[in-house]
Amino acid sequence: MIQIRGMVKSFGPRAALDGVDLSVGAGEFVTLVGPNGAGKTTLLRVLATLARPTSGTIHIAGLDSVRAGSEVRRRIGFLSHRTLLYEDLTAEQNLRFFARIYDVAGDVERIHGLLERVGLAARRNDMVRTFSRGMQQRLSVARAVLHRPSVLLMDEPYTGLDPQAAQSLTDLLTELAGDGCAILLTTHDLVRGLQVGRRVVLLAQGRVVHDALRTDVDPAAFPDLYLRLTA
Repeated sequence: MIQIRGMVKSFGPRAALDGVDLSVGAGEFVTLVGPNGAGKTTLLRVLATLARPTSGTIHIAGLDSVRAGSEVRRRIGFLSHRTLLYEDLTAEQNLRFFARIYDVAGDVERIHGLLERVGLAARRNDMVRTFSRGMQQRLSVARAVLHRPSVLLMDEPYTGLDPQAAQSLTDLLTELAGDGCAILLTTHDLVRGLQVGRRVVLLAQGRVVHDALRTDVDPAAFPDLYLRLTA
């Protein structure tokens, strides 16, 4: 579902991403870890077609992300550091708005089901500006998966979530992967990164320096490997 070959993204003389090769298949759940400035957010923004690569090729669900940007965006769910929510709308109004954008406006059961799933059904008629950071994050998750994307890109989705909400998110993502959704998720939490994904990819200085199945990674040794590869 995600195919990246030789991707470079430069900002002036600095290469934020320097020859990235990465593949994520249907139903794969991949966690992307790395230090600040490694290029994780830039990589997700390029995949989400919010930034153009300087060179290299990117295919999403078989489509060239540069040439078929609008079609690619219909297949992607994206959660960034910004919630992208409208604070003067209620939780349900926000999801109805995004449902119209993605041509799923008539699927009221989908909206109500997601509000229930993220624990916001009782607050669906409350303005988003009254929500805590964690509640806004949970609503953003519902927004990102509302249109049943085949590719889900999530930048630090566990930010602001309490343990119960974090577990609910993990359960939801595991179900989506089981239904064939390709998931690429960034996190600074190495323990969580090893727990939730099927694969763990380490990005350092704009390059993939480690890519392994979770079952092939020793959780006790991984922090030392992380420090060595990112030094």
